[in-house]
Amino acid sequence: MNFTRKLAGLMTAAMMLAGSSAIAQDWGKFPSYELRVKLIGGAQYEPLYAEIPKWEQATGAKVEILSRKNHFELDREIKQDIAASTIDYCLASNHTSFAPQYGDIYVNLRDVLSKQTLDDFVQLTLSHSTVDGNLVQLPRHSDVSNLYYMKNLYDDSGNQRNFKAKFGYDLTPPDTWKEVKDHAIFFADPPNFYGTQFVGKDEAITGRFYEMLVAEGGQFLNDKMEPAFNSEAGVRALQWFVDLYNANAVPKGVPNYLWDDTGLGFASGTVAMNLDWAGWASFFNDPANSKVANNIGLVRAPKGSSGKRTGWSGSHSFSITKNCDNQAAAASFLTFLTDHDRQMVEARRGLLPTRTQVWSDAVKEFEANGNAFLVNVFETYSMSMAEDAFTPPLIPEWIEISNVLWPKLQAAVIGETSPKDALDSAAKEARKIMIEAGYL
Repeated sequence: MNFTRKLAGLMTAAMMLAGSSAIAQDWGKFPSYELRVKLIGGAQYEPLYAEIPKWEQATGAKVEILSRKNHFELDREIKQDIAASTIDYCLASNHTSFAPQYGDIYVNLRDVLSKQTLDDFVQLTLSHSTVDGNLVQLPRHSDVSNLYYMKNLYDDSGNQRNFKAKFGYDLTPPDTWKEVKDHAIFFADPPNFYGTQFVGKDEAITGRFYEMLVAEGGQFLNDKMEPAFNSEAGVRALQWFVDLYNANAVPKGVPNYLWDDTGLGFASGTVAMNLDWAGWASFFNDPANSKVANNIGLVRAPKGSSGKRTGWSGSHSFSITKNCDNQAAAASFLTFLTDHDRQMVEARRGLLPTRTQVWSDAVKEFEANGNAFLVNVFETYSMSMAEDAFTPPLIPEWIEISNVLWPKLQAAVIGETSPKDALDSAAKEARKIMIEAGYL
């Protein structure tokens, strides 16, 4: 099945007419108005913000960026704003995994955006952006992880011969997480080179553990909404991280790693394999930024012992606060940040668009430019989004449970406790959260 037909199966909304992005957009006029916003920062996200002066020039308004932090820090800041009743800004970065916990601070975007605008988005992303029946965020781009690897390591005949002699099977790009562990141990040469890496704190490691749990056949919450991650599948999932850490196949600093750390780590040329988001693709393949440029292979995220692939997924987004003093200006800016041309800016970096037409237009552009790497990125990620992607539980308590779970995961990784004891302890605390929330 060719890419266009696979894409059609993934995308459910109707395609806009090709070339419609060339039509001039009236963003409205807001002379001398200052729009206060809080945004996620980081290597994947910054290029979009270089577009902001175009909206300012078109509208006469100015954008004041109050915060530009990684999402975990921004999440904590927004919760502090809620507690202190100090939400005096109009727009904030959000995420489908984070949104359910914020209560009613954001407007229903169906009340401030046109149906025509919303119809141009992949409707599944809008469904995941809805909380208690309200569309509280507009998806900027979607994400799911696949496995990047250094091709020369797999092409080397000596590596192929030595790996088969040690492990008894051929060295090819991995299709299972067991193979990833074997390969990582084989390639590792600490402290100069490592087989792989992983994020090790905050919701980042919770999400990685969650998707490994699912791939091992486990559940985070069972049908009765009881914590169920301290199962045999959960222990197997956590043991995978522990084994790699104990084998020195990952950097010793991984318990403190977040997304920029793993992205920059792979780009440094000192890590053989890296499970990561599409948004790093162009960075990885840019010789100005990356030592692995033109040496990158990409395969779908591997399978766990259940036969299911990892596929923790969601969408980065923007929301408008109910306290906003000019919702029309905020809606204009929100639409600008997620319009066709801005999503093309992000797609050129590998970020997965949420407007249907951008998927098609981006691939046409990559093919026309002879950019086979990004064509492959979009092919691989479109398949993962269609067949492998799943969200965490979309409940307000997800982050609260994550905050009791991730320190236990971290402790198990560095050997302070066993995987079973870590998960049992976290499950007890998570159960209390679910009882207090009224689920149990």
